[in-house]
Amino acid sequence: MSTHTSRLDRVRDADHGLKLVGSVGGVTIAAALVAFLVAPALTLYPLLAFVAVIGYGWLRYQESTARFLMFLTTVSTVLILGLITVYLLIRSFPAFGELGIDMFTGTEYGAAGYSLVPMIWGTLLTTLIAMLIAGPLGIAGALFLAEIAPGWVRELLKPAVEVLAGIPSIVYGFLGLVVLSQYLFDQFDMPVFGSLLAVGLVVGVMALPTVISVAEDAITSVPDSMKDGSLALGATDWQTIKSVTVPTSFSGVSAAVILGVGRAVGETMAATVILANIADLPDPLYDVFGNTVTLTSLIASQYGNASGLQMSVLFAAGVVLFVTVMTLSIGSQYVEVRMERKLGGRQ
Repeated sequence: MSTHTSRLDRVRDADHGLKLVGSVGGVTIAAALVAFLVAPALTLYPLLAFVAVIGYGWLRYQESTARFLMFLTTVSTVLILGLITVYLLIRSFPAFGELGIDMFTGTEYGAAGYSLVPMIWGTLLTTLIAMLIAGPLGIAGALFLAEIAPGWVRELLKPAVEVLAGIPSIVYGFLGLVVLSQYLFDQFDMPVFGSLLAVGLVVGVMALPTVISVAEDAITSVPDSMKDGSLALGATDWQTIKSVTVPTSFSGVSAAVILGVGRAVGETMAATVILANIADLPDPLYDVFGNTVTLTSLIASQYGNASGLQMSVLFAAGVVLFVTVMTLSIGSQYVEVRMERKLGGRQ
C-alpha cells in the first residue's frame, strides 16, 4: 500500500513539475521571442528568467524539465521553419508581384529584366553532374564498406569518409578553381576560366560522403536473417547483395541519394569561387563548359550590392531553392513509404 502511495505521489509531483516548468518556462521564452522582434535590447531579461526557471526545474523536477525541453526544441524547429518561410515569402513578394511569370520565362538578368532561368538551368546542370558522380560511387562505396570490406579496411575507410565530409566547402572550391578549372582550361581550350563541369565534379565529391554514410546505415540495417536465408538457399554473396540487400535497403539508399541531391542543390561557396559572375544561358544549353551562375552563387555574389527589386529577386531565388529542397524531402518520404509497403507485402 505504501509503495502504491509513493508511486502516486511521484506521479503527482511530476505532473505538478511539468505544469510549473512548462507554464513559466513557456511564458518566459515567448516573452524573449516577442522582445527579440519588438525590442531587441530587452531580450536578455526574459532569457535570464527562462534560464533561472530551467535551472530550478532541473534541480527540483528533473524528469519534467527534460520532457519540457524536448518538447520545446521540437516546437522551436517547426516555429523556426515557419518563420523562415514567412520571411522569404514577404521579402520576395515584390519580385513576384512586379515580374510574375517573367522570372521563369525570360533569359535576361540585368537591366533588361531579372529572369532566374539561367540560374535554374545552371543549378540543374551542376546537380546532374554531381549526382552522376556521387550517386553510383556513393552506393558502391556504401556496399563495399557494409558488405565486402574486411574489418581492418572498414576501420580505415570510415574515418577517411568522415574527414572528407568535414573539409570546408571553401577549400573544395579553392582546389576546384586552382587545380580542376586550370586543368580543364588548359586541356579543352575553354574561352573562360571556370565551368559548370568543374562545379559539378567538385560538388559531386562533396556530396559523396553524405551518400556513403546514409546508404551504409541503410544497408547495415538489413536483418542478418534475410541475408543468411539467401546464403542458405545456395546464393552467392553477390547474388545476396543484388537480390536481397539492395532491394531491402532501397528506401534508405534512395534517401541517401536524395540527400546528396539536396547537398548539391544548396552548395554555395564552391560554385561562387569557381564560376564567374555570368548570368547568361550556355550556348548550346548542354554546354557544361559554360560559366552560367547557379541560384546559390547568384545570391552569394550579388547580395552585398543588391537593393530594391534586385534584392527581392534574390529572395525569390531563395524561395525557389527552398521549394526544391522541400520537394526533395517530401519525395524521399514518399519513396520510403512505398518501399515499406512493397517489402511488407501491402498495396
